Parts: sequence; structure tokens; C-alpha cells
Amino acid sequence: MTLLKPTAAQVAALVDGDRPVCAFLHDLDALCRQARSMIGALPPGAELFYAVKANNAAETLRALAPHVAGFEVASAGEILKVRAAAGPDVRIIMGGPVRTHADIALLLAQRVERLHVESVQMLRIANAVAAEAGTTLPILLRVNLAGPVPGATLTMGGVATQFGIAQSDIPDALRMLKECTALRFDGFHFHTVSNNRDAAGHAALCTMELNLARAWATEHGLDLRIVNLGGGWGVDYADPNWRFDVAGFARALASASAGAPALQFECGRILAAYHAVYVCEILDIKTVHGRAFALLRGGSHHFRLPSSWVHDHPFLVLPRDAWPHPWPRPELANTMLTLTGELCTPKDVLARNVPVARARIGDLICFLMAGAYGWEISHHDFLSHPHPERIYLGEAAA
Repeated sequence: MTLLKPTAAQVAALVDGDRPVCAFLHDLDALCRQARSMIGALPPGAELFYAVKANNAAETLRALAPHVAGFEVASAGEILKVRAAAGPDVRIIMGGPVRTHADIALLLAQRVERLHVESVQMLRIANAVAAEAGTTLPILLRVNLAGPVPGATLTMGGVATQFGIAQSDIPDALRMLKECTALRFDGFHFHTVSNNRDAAGHAALCTMELNLARAWATEHGLDLRIVNLGGGWGVDYADPNWRFDVAGFARALASASAGAPALQFECGRILAAYHAVYVCEILDIKTVHGRAFALLRGGSHHFRLPSSWVHDHPFLVLPRDAWPHPWPRPELANTMLTLTGELCTPKDVLARNVPVARARIGDLICFLMAGAYGWEISHHDFLSHPHPERIYLGEAAA
């Protein structure tokens, strides 16, 4: 698994030279290699869907379509993006905590393969709309485990959250499902944690979930076709060279996954994160009350992940020697530097008090691992600054 690290010269050859640098660069060929490598490590028969929420750019979806089993979406808008980018025949499955009549109607019209149901209300809505359409809608029931569950960056199950049906309520949901004649039960969905960096612990969690699904199927006389074990395969923003042990995870899960039901995974971050960077030009440098700041063309309105997770995002300083002004070039050396954007809020911070050997106005800050949950979760039009360039590289971009 490679990590995109462009040089200043490579950036200069790609961006618009008539304005300060602010751009996302995406290596789509590396993204596709990553997908093929992960798929090749999975247990036999397991399927990998791409979680569109991580990065929904049309270029990303088109590049991944030939490699992944399909796409996992969380909104009607994502269904339409997938169809527009990847065509009418790619497989789509749909999750998410809130569904409306219109969502279900669009899901049926766009031939979405399966709905992950997260509540009794969603069960009733899905059944009503499918019945009105005169069709049968395949579903999985999403389970919120009783816990405890392994630690991770985000936890959606095992604690009180808005996601899924509480484990204790699954028997009642299964009984109600018998009345929903326009729905077809295919299995269970578990997406309990996100960004789990413990491959062995994650395999143990998935094994437990798979065994629980089988036990329910036996107890209630169910035809268990599919268990979707979600994503949650972690990345480490504090160490860009660290990698989740996909092969070890698959080996640890292999014995439990043999035979029925079929397994599905829906991963986003681990696929998209490594193969993009966010590059910003330093427009100003100042020291305020003893603290050094580099102010960038860009910020959290383009790349919200660091402020959302309150972490210091990994970066490189890419030096540029050109200095067009007659006055001395401001610079800082061997200092603790805070990287901020152009927004009128002290929360617009991408890294805090990070040691830097040298930074000058006009140099570039290259944020690594910027391909997932950056642009897609950001408040692009706050203050109405220009959007960054979005540049896609490789044969897959053609």
C-alpha cells in the first residue's frame, strides 16, 4: 500500500500557476491497486463494497467500479451519484439511520440490491413502499450490540447511539418482520466500530457477530443468506507508514467464515485515505503571544477531518525557492508551528505546535492521507472562499 508524497516540482506541474496553491491531488491507479490487494486477501467468497461516504467524487467511483463488488450508500443523493458515475448496472446496497418514503421509492426505482434496516419505523416504511410498488425488497437488520466492544476512533454500537436495533430488541423485530410481506429477510448487518487499528481484535469482534447471527437464525428458523460485517478497518493518522493487517484479519476470520452465510464488508477510509494529498501555500507567518503560526490558502472548509477529530494531521513542508517580493522573506526555523487556514474562527486549525525545521511564506504544506472524510465532510462555502483544485492522476483518471 503506497502513500502519495508529491514533490514541489510535481505539484507545480499540475496546479494553476496564476493563483496561490490550494489543491487536492488523487492517485487513482494507487487507489485501484489498494482495492485489488484488499480484495485478494479476503476469505473465499467474501465481498468488498466501497463506502461512498468516505469519498464520493465521480472520478473515485468510476475508478473503483471495476474492482469492488459494489457500493454502499447512505442517502438517496449517493445512489444518484453512483448511478451517474458508474452506470446502471453496478451493485448498490444502502444503509443509514434515517429513511423516508421517497428514499425507499428511489431505492426501488434505481434497483438498489438491499436495504439495511435500522429501526421498527424503517421496517414499516420499507414494507409499505415496497407493497405499494408491488415488489419484494431484500433487507438486512442492523444490530446495535449490547457491548462492550473493542475501542476504536468511533463507536456506533455496543453503547447508546442512534444506530441500529438494540440487540435485546432483535427478537421482537424478527417477529414483526413476519408481518412485512413485501420484505425479504436476508440476514444481519453489523457496523459497530470505525477506524479500529487492532486487526486481531476486529477479527474477534466480527467472529462474535457472525456467531450471534447464526445463533439467531437457528433459534428463529431463518434462512441466513448474508452477514454484512461493516467496515472499521483502521488507519493511523499519527503514523502514515502504519498499515492495518488486512491479511492477518482475514486469516483470523477464516475458520469462522467458512460456509454459509456469505460475508460482505463495506470499507471506505482504508481504501481512499492514503492515495490523496491536500496541498496549501503558506500565505503568512506570524508569532502571536509566543506561539508561531503558518496561515494557509485553504483550511478546514476544504479539509475538516483534522478539526473534526481534533488531531494534528500529518504533513510535509515542500520548499519553494522563488520569492517575488522586494522585502525580506519571512521564515521560521526549528520551531513548534501551528497550521491554520483562512477562516475567521480560531477552530480553523489543521495541526498544533508541531516541530518544523523550516517554513517560509510561499512554501507548500502537503497534508498526507487526505483522500477520505476531508472534502466530503467540509463546510465548503463558509466565507465563500474559492474551492480548491481537485486533480486526478493515473490511467484510471482517463
